[in-house]
Amino acid sequence: MTTSAATDPIGPGAGGRARSSALSTDEVAALIDEYHRTGDRHLRNRVVEAHLHVADHHVSRFSRSVGAASDDLRQTALLAMIRAVDRFDTGVGVTFRTFASRTIEGELKRYLRDRAWTVRPPRRAQELHLQVRRASEDLSQSLGRPPTVREVATELDTEVDNVLEAMEAGQARSATGLEAPGSDGEESSSLGRLLGAVDPAYTEVDERTVLREAVATLDERQQLVLHLRYVEELSQPEIAEEVGLSQSYVSRLLRGSLEQIRSELVAS
Repeated sequence: MTTSAATDPIGPGAGGRARSSALSTDEVAALIDEYHRTGDRHLRNRVVEAHLHVADHHVSRFSRSVGAASDDLRQTALLAMIRAVDRFDTGVGVTFRTFASRTIEGELKRYLRDRAWTVRPPRRAQELHLQVRRASEDLSQSLGRPPTVREVATELDTEVDNVLEAMEAGQARSATGLEAPGSDGEESSSLGRLLGAVDPAYTEVDERTVLREAVATLDERQQLVLHLRYVEELSQPEIAEEVGLSQSYVSRLLRGSLEQIRSELVAS
């Protein structure tokens, strides 16, 4: 059989289910061996089409975890499947499905790490963010509730601070549009309307500096709880669940932190 060099990489109809057919492990190996020998892309496409469900499984899993566009993820997964057929050695004792699954997962991780971030944090933080999202999803299913930060850290065998850093890094995945309503929900406070206007915060620079210095006197846990309450705008029960503390202890931390800040401001 001969194949034109202009043949589509995946072939006509590869995105549909009509041409997909179940193949045994031996049939898959035979098709791949013949494709490597002849270069006939029709053989490669038969293998790809028979394993579309493998690509779709990973696309669904990653799109739920990170909120990326399914179309882009699917294209990446299909290209990874093609590369898997090109690289697969039928004599290594591993099924093509297993090899393709690992290849697709690796390519999707690289895609999300290298392209899906509006602001790119360090690679370690990007990779840990994906692990945190997946672990949180798995723990939510097994526990019947959202896991605490400490439970996620234990699941990943890492420190709580690393999990918090990964969660913060995840905020870099998307940017707020200029015309998006502000935090108060009003279009008049959108970034687009505020840009170019005189910023009233200029008159508050000194006050902000003094306040920042007062907050800096708090320990890391106090600063984290304040951030979750007044920046992330979480409720006390949500903060307690997030940091793995009781709600009453979170309440005492907030009260003590505010009193300490007030004392620092009065002293200054």
